[in-house]
Amino acid sequence: MPNGSLDNHLFNGNKLLGWKLRYKIVSGIAYALHYLHNEYDQKVVHRDLKASNIMLDSNFNARLGDFGLARALEIEKSSYVELEGVPGTIGYIAPECFHTGKATCESDVYGFGAVLLEVVCGQRPWTKIAGFQFLVDWVWWLHRERRLLDAVDERLRLVNDCTAEEAERLLLLGLACSHPIASERPKTHTIVQIISGSVAVGQVPSFKPAFVWPSAGGPNSGTTEDISAITASTTSSWTPQCVSTESHSGGYNYNSLL
Repeated sequence: MPNGSLDNHLFNGNKLLGWKLRYKIVSGIAYALHYLHNEYDQKVVHRDLKASNIMLDSNFNARLGDFGLARALEIEKSSYVELEGVPGTIGYIAPECFHTGKATCESDVYGFGAVLLEVVCGQRPWTKIAGFQFLVDWVWWLHRERRLLDAVDERLRLVNDCTAEEAERLLLLGLACSHPIASERPKTHTIVQIISGSVAVGQVPSFKPAFVWPSAGGPNSGTTEDISAITASTTSSWTPQCVSTESHSGGYNYNSLL
């Protein structure tokens, strides 16, 4: 691809990647992920969403790359089991994957959330910052302290190249996608609507919710085991709030995203 990877532009480029391009890029990633999960002939989980696997064409349109770990799901199946360990990259891997070894659409959404925060904050997911081991924990703390916009890439803030409303939208969406409980994460069609501005991000808990072990019966069994009572009370359902019923998907060329 003419413009290389998103990772290269965020961390190794000589020129600052501006806000408008960042927003355009995450919008393209969201459309591409929705296509894989819902519009392709067979449901596909990418399993390795990260900035270095997102390629940019000459117009900075995003393309999902490196499908080496991607798997098509059989009809009526919701997950893919990896028998040789958990694939992916630390910081982008959903917590339930370490327990179940299963890749799902929800675990892809978790990876997308990590990329969202990476793009807005200009920091890699595993960055140790302000005493936190991972970027997402720092952002969640800022959300609790009502200082969410402090997470925006300092380089953008220095040149006043950021739209506060859009930045808050993407940061809250990044946290929603990073919810420790897979079933609480938004679906890709909702993600696309939120980024387009037709749907508002619903209430995101101020405290990071507790991780709940998926039951042995699988993601559809309806039972879970809470391993932490300390923050369990903060696990409230994530519900988007409709702003407009207008569809923003008309005419988008999904095939150009892959």
